[in-house]
Amino acid sequence: MDGGPPGREQSLNVLGTPLAPCSQGEPVTGFYRDGDCATGPDDLGRHTVCARVTAEFLAFSKQRGNDLSTPVPQFGFPGLKPGDRWCLCAARWKEALDAGAAPRVVLTATHQKTLEIVRLEDLKPHAIDLS
Repeated sequence: MDGGPPGREQSLNVLGTPLAPCSQGEPVTGFYRDGDCATGPDDLGRHTVCARVTAEFLAFSKQRGNDLSTPVPQFGFPGLKPGDRWCLCAARWKEALDAGAAPRVVLTATHQKTLEIVRLEDLKPHAIDLS
Protein backbone atom coordinates (compact mmCIF):
# COMPACT_ATOMS: atom_id res chain seq x y z
CA MET A 1 0.00 0.00 0.00
CA ASP A 2 1.15 3.52 -0.66
CA GLY A 3 -0.21 5.25 2.41
CA GLY A 4 -3.24 6.70 0.64
CA PRO A 5 -6.88 6.25 1.67
CA PRO A 6 -7.83 2.89 3.24
CA GLY A 7 -8.41 0.24 0.59
CA ARG A 8 -6.37 2.08 -2.02
CA GLU A 9 -4.28 -0.36 -4.02
CA GLN A 10 -0.57 -0.09 -4.75
CA SER A 11 -0.04 2.68 -7.24
CA LEU A 12 1.95 1.42 -10.22
CA ASN A 13 1.32 2.51 -13.78
CA VAL A 14 0.83 0.40 -16.91
CA LEU A 15 4.61 0.45 -17.47
CA GLY A 16 5.24 -1.08 -14.02
CA THR A 17 6.78 2.06 -12.49
CA PRO A 18 5.37 4.33 -9.74
CA LEU A 19 2.15 6.06 -10.74
CA ALA A 20 2.68 9.71 -11.70
CA PRO A 21 0.02 12.34 -10.97
CA CYS A 22 -2.54 12.81 -13.73
CA SER A 23 -3.14 16.47 -12.94
CA GLN A 24 -2.10 18.97 -10.32
CA GLY A 25 -4.66 21.72 -10.91
CA GLU A 26 -8.35 22.19 -11.43
CA PRO A 27 -10.44 20.25 -11.88
CA VAL A 28 -9.10 17.77 -9.33
CA THR A 29 -9.31 14.31 -10.84
CA GLY A 30 -9.15 10.73 -9.66
CA PHE A 31 -11.53 8.49 -7.78
CA TYR A 32 -9.98 9.78 -4.55
CA ARG A 33 -9.92 13.38 -5.89
CA ASP A 34 -6.20 13.70 -5.25
CA GLY A 35 -4.95 14.15 -8.82
CA ASP A 36 -3.94 10.48 -9.27
CA CYS A 37 -5.67 7.70 -11.21
CA ALA A 38 -5.27 5.37 -8.23
CA THR A 39 -7.91 2.75 -7.53
CA GLY A 40 -9.17 0.48 -4.80
CA PRO A 41 -11.96 -2.01 -4.18
CA ASP A 42 -14.52 0.79 -3.75
CA ASP A 43 -13.77 2.20 -7.24
CA LEU A 44 -16.30 0.09 -9.14
CA GLY A 45 -15.91 2.17 -12.31
CA ARG A 46 -12.13 1.71 -12.32
CA HIS A 47 -11.19 5.39 -12.94
CA THR A 48 -7.64 4.49 -13.96
CA VAL A 49 -6.90 5.96 -17.42
CA CYS A 50 -5.21 9.36 -17.34
CA ALA A 51 -6.48 11.06 -20.48
CA ARG A 52 -6.19 14.51 -22.02
CA VAL A 53 -9.79 14.98 -23.09
CA THR A 54 -10.79 16.30 -26.48
CA ALA A 55 -13.97 17.94 -27.75
CA GLU A 56 -14.63 14.75 -29.73
CA PHE A 57 -14.34 12.56 -26.63
CA LEU A 58 -16.47 14.90 -24.50
CA ALA A 59 -19.22 14.80 -27.14
CA PHE A 60 -18.91 11.00 -27.34
CA SER A 61 -19.13 10.62 -23.56
CA LYS A 62 -22.14 12.94 -23.35
CA GLN A 63 -23.88 10.95 -26.08
CA ARG A 64 -23.23 7.78 -24.05
CA GLY A 65 -24.86 9.28 -20.95
CA ASN A 66 -21.85 10.67 -19.07
CA ASP A 67 -21.77 14.44 -19.54
CA LEU A 68 -18.32 15.53 -18.38
CA SER A 69 -18.44 19.01 -19.92
CA THR A 70 -21.39 20.52 -18.04
CA PRO A 71 -20.53 22.07 -14.65
CA VAL A 72 -22.19 20.57 -11.56
CA PRO A 73 -21.52 23.24 -8.92
CA GLN A 74 -23.25 21.39 -6.08
CA PHE A 75 -20.51 18.73 -6.36
CA GLY A 76 -17.71 21.21 -6.99
CA PHE A 77 -17.33 20.01 -10.59
CA PRO A 78 -16.52 22.81 -13.02
CA GLY A 79 -17.01 20.67 -16.13
CA LEU A 80 -14.17 19.57 -18.39
CA LYS A 81 -12.91 21.37 -21.45
CA PRO A 82 -10.64 20.08 -24.22
CA GLY A 83 -7.08 19.76 -22.95
CA ASP A 84 -8.01 18.94 -19.34
CA ARG A 85 -6.52 15.79 -17.88
CA TRP A 86 -9.03 13.45 -16.27
CA CYS A 87 -9.03 9.92 -14.84
CA LEU A 88 -11.44 8.07 -17.10
CA CYS A 89 -13.10 4.74 -16.48
CA ALA A 90 -11.06 2.14 -18.33
CA ALA A 91 -14.17 0.62 -19.90
CA ARG A 92 -15.30 4.06 -21.19
CA TRP A 93 -11.88 4.69 -22.73
CA LYS A 94 -12.05 1.26 -24.42
CA GLU A 95 -15.56 2.06 -25.66
CA ALA A 96 -14.26 5.34 -27.10
CA LEU A 97 -11.33 3.50 -28.69
CA ASP A 98 -13.69 1.06 -30.40
CA ALA A 99 -15.77 4.03 -31.66
CA GLY A 100 -12.72 5.95 -32.94
CA ALA A 101 -13.05 8.70 -30.28
CA ALA A 102 -10.38 7.74 -27.75
CA PRO A 103 -8.46 10.66 -26.24
CA ARG A 104 -4.68 10.67 -25.79
CA VAL A 105 -3.36 9.11 -22.57
CA VAL A 106 -0.50 9.60 -20.13
CA LEU A 107 0.90 6.10 -19.60
CA THR A 108 3.00 7.05 -16.58
CA ALA A 109 -0.18 8.29 -14.88
CA THR A 110 -2.46 5.42 -16.01
CA HIS A 111 -2.89 2.79 -13.29
CA GLN A 112 -1.81 -0.79 -14.01
CA LYS A 113 -5.33 -2.09 -13.23
CA THR A 114 -6.32 -0.58 -16.60
CA LEU A 115 -4.60 -3.57 -18.23
CA GLU A 116 -7.39 -5.84 -16.98
CA ILE A 117 -9.69 -4.03 -19.46
CA VAL A 118 -7.44 -2.39 -22.09
CA ARG A 119 -4.34 -3.85 -23.72
CA LEU A 120 -1.08 -1.90 -23.46
CA GLU A 121 -0.78 -2.29 -27.24
CA ASP A 122 -4.02 -0.29 -27.57
CA LEU A 123 -2.89 2.43 -25.16
CA LYS A 124 0.57 3.02 -26.63
CA PRO A 125 -0.54 4.55 -29.96
CA HIS A 126 -2.53 7.13 -27.94
CA ALA A 127 0.29 7.91 -25.49
CA ILE A 128 1.37 11.49 -24.93
CA ASP A 129 4.43 10.49 -22.95
CA LEU A 130 6.23 7.99 -25.19
CA SER A 131 9.22 9.24 -27.12
